[in-house]
Amino acid sequence: MIRQLALPFPHAPDFSGTNFLRSPSNEEALIWLAREAEWPMRRLMVWGEAGSGKTHLLHIWAARQNVSVLAGPQLRLGHAPPDQPLAIDDADLAAERPLFHLLNAAAEAGLPVLLAARTPPARWNIALPDLASRLRASLAVRIRPAEEELLRSLLAALFIDRQLPVSEHVQEMLLRQLPRSPAALREAVARLDRLTLAAGGKVTRALAAEVVAEFYEPEESETPFDEDSASEPRLGSLDAPGLL
Repeated sequence: MIRQLALPFPHAPDFSGTNFLRSPSNEEALIWLAREAEWPMRRLMVWGEAGSGKTHLLHIWAARQNVSVLAGPQLRLGHAPPDQPLAIDDADLAAERPLFHLLNAAAEAGLPVLLAARTPPARWNIALPDLASRLRASLAVRIRPAEEELLRSLLAALFIDRQLPVSEHVQEMLLRQLPRSPAALREAVARLDRLTLAAGGKVTRALAAEVVAEFYEPEESETPFDEDSASEPRLGSLDAPGLL
């Protein structure tokens, strides 16, 4: 079958509050998000696996505060002192000194800070002792692994978001055979979206099986990634020139 050229139209996820799927696994995070006045040191850390909804929660809170979400890997020294609340995504990927100075400036200004990461600060390899103490003094709330019902609701919502009609039979097959994580479901739906666009058809059982098989194919050997040679410093690096 000859496939059409799939143009790389970017998909913008809907981070609105009405689109967030509430469940027991994220209930504690939602409760603390609404109790900002009780955050120790005016900081809250939300952590959990990829695709668990951390970024979505940050956007919901940032919208309430009328601020933008900052990307941790893009933080740089020289950023002007904040004059509004801070929402920092992927905080565990931030360079240490910019993150340290932002947290200090926010504390001095009495501003709340919401951070998101894949692991709690206690597991981070932090070189700056002062940053380590500040982060570990912050309240860290985990988004637990998604329940069966949440995964089912998420898969249906992802297809609706991309306007992909998919039968319940195919959705159930995907739920049974894909890795049981929100990140895997998001990636599978994105791949199906690209394939159906290229094929000019719809999501069939055969196409779904093709995508499932890709998740279990052995990866080709690649040259190991050397973080020390990367141009962008990560958490733990002391070199962070430039501006935000």
